[in-house]
Amino acid sequence: MLTIKRVETVVSINQQLDQAPGCGRDCLGNCCIPGAKLPLYTFGVKRTSGFNKRAHSGSDDHCVPEDTGDSDDYGNSDSQQDNYFLDELLLAQWEDRMVRGLFRYDVTACETKMLPGEHGFIAQLNEGRHLQKRPTEFRVDQVLQTFDPKKFNFTKVGQEEVLFQFGPSEDDISEYYEKAPVLASPNVVAINVSPIEYGHVLLVPRVLDRLPQRIDQDSFLLALHFAAEANNPYFRLGYNSLGAFATINHLHFQAYYLAAPFPIERAPTTRVAYGRKKGGVKVYELTKFPVRGLVFEICNSMEDLSEAVSNACIYLQNENIPYNVLITDRGSRVFLLPQCFAERQARGEVDQEILDTQVNPAVWEISGHIVLKRRTDFELATEEYAWKLLAEVSLSHERFEEVKAACLKAAFEQNSEVVLADTDGFSTVLSNGGTYNCVERANPTLKGSQKTNSSMDAVVPGNHGEGLSVEG
Repeated sequence: MLTIKRVETVVSINQQLDQAPGCGRDCLGNCCIPGAKLPLYTFGVKRTSGFNKRAHSGSDDHCVPEDTGDSDDYGNSDSQQDNYFLDELLLAQWEDRMVRGLFRYDVTACETKMLPGEHGFIAQLNEGRHLQKRPTEFRVDQVLQTFDPKKFNFTKVGQEEVLFQFGPSEDDISEYYEKAPVLASPNVVAINVSPIEYGHVLLVPRVLDRLPQRIDQDSFLLALHFAAEANNPYFRLGYNSLGAFATINHLHFQAYYLAAPFPIERAPTTRVAYGRKKGGVKVYELTKFPVRGLVFEICNSMEDLSEAVSNACIYLQNENIPYNVLITDRGSRVFLLPQCFAERQARGEVDQEILDTQVNPAVWEISGHIVLKRRTDFELATEEYAWKLLAEVSLSHERFEEVKAACLKAAFEQNSEVVLADTDGFSTVLSNGGTYNCVERANPTLKGSQKTNSSMDAVVPGNHGEGLSVEG
């Protein structure tokens, strides 16, 4: 059940502008956020936590659903999950920002085609993203890097680029508030001003905590809830680590709509044996796909899936192994893809023909949606080209087997974790598996009636902002 609530404004808009402190851009920083009232969407935690809807059944040949109304293997059906309000809200707000001219180009005018062949690779010509996207501002050989407030980050974004705050409700009912106070450090859903596809947005967990680009259990669970709440099989979330073509060192996930299956969703898989943990998460390995990777699938709860995948990601981060993540099937299936393209490029091992296209194989490209920057490349693109590009990304068979074993051990054998923070924003994590370094996992300050201990307590979005813009 969803309700829409309106919170009365105490002062007029003109009075707010006259009295508002800050930099004059209505940004998301501490200079402008205090006292702001912005849209807020809260989701029912219990409802989405039990959401085991899958896009496939029976065989290991997984694919995106053709009929979203069927029951899954657990007996769940869309009649039990008929909330599509977030989906409609996101698209309505995104189109509003498009009408207001906040994007750098019209992504709906970009040409797209499916490449002939058995795998269904999709090519898009996006010259605007090539010409206007923000350049990378940090080292590409380090997966974990400290947050640098001097470089672009999402606290510098104008509030008008934000669609809404996103976080858990207190009564397990999804609700939308047109204006709500900004408390603590909110989770923000904002447009990507250099979009790849229709509805391209960013999910920025705890924006005011200024977290570097690295996954932890809380942020990943938030991303799964976002996918589940959207309740649309064509809405996927992606994550790029540093070294795997993330361009901003401020924690964020990307998401957009593509009304076609990604080739990776249709790729055959084989079941991976491992020590089963209580609750259970099924794991598969991609086969007959140019990039080697693991596929995690929900069994009983979203929390189990989040814990397994995030623990594997934490291992990769601490071992300085770049990786990409794709969240599909309404948050019930996750692809984990370690990669080595930047490393191979630095060693001069990538084919020059591939380099000439200037394509950076991040999560969307690896999944099979190839964003091309030059018309010539678009017109000449073939399935063979797409396969060759992605093959340059993949770890060797031997290296992948080593990484796979370590990821599964981290995912299912890590029983406890103690975080010891230091003054540099890093911390030492002590677990049954040993000791390693990672970035500090900070907790937001809770105010008012917020009362859960998850980092998803805080939330936020807004209106107005000039100059600096969001992009992934």
